[in-house]
Amino acid sequence: MPLDTFQALCFFVTLLPVCLFVIWSDLATMKIPNKVVLATLALYAIVGPFVLPMDDYAWRFSHAVVMLFAGMAMNAGGVMGAGDAKFLAAAAPFVPLGDAIFLGAIMAPMIIVTFILHRIARATPLSTVTAHWESWERRREFPMGVPLALTLLTYLGLRALGAA
Repeated sequence: MPLDTFQALCFFVTLLPVCLFVIWSDLATMKIPNKVVLATLALYAIVGPFVLPMDDYAWRFSHAVVMLFAGMAMNAGGVMGAGDAKFLAAAAPFVPLGDAIFLGAIMAPMIIVTFILHRIARATPLSTVTAHWESWERRREFPMGVPLALTLLTYLGLRALGAA
């Protein structure tokens, strides 16, 4: 069952600062700290019981386990970093299984758009203002935490607005 507007709004509001930090951290250091990943999962553990039915809340922890293994496989295949894989797993309980395709429809263009914008920004004076950012230096790597966090926020925002 999809999130209702209240559930999505509660999750959006609590995750907004965490996701913004994930974006900044991944751009600046190409790392997502473990404490941020744990904070993401802790927010689900704390907020979830107040906004979700208890059986739904409990089962969604299995989403984290499944996505952790999927993320580990993607990390082993060089598709994403370990921090990205862990953040993906920690964010998974916020999305009901029935919305996986909807989430994928948000994530696919988000990856493409953020990749293009990152490459454009790297070639502009913006990169000199943030010259210390690691993501500008790694020519063959991309900070996947950016589209992952933006996808989660976009999904929750659309659900909170009742637009999807």
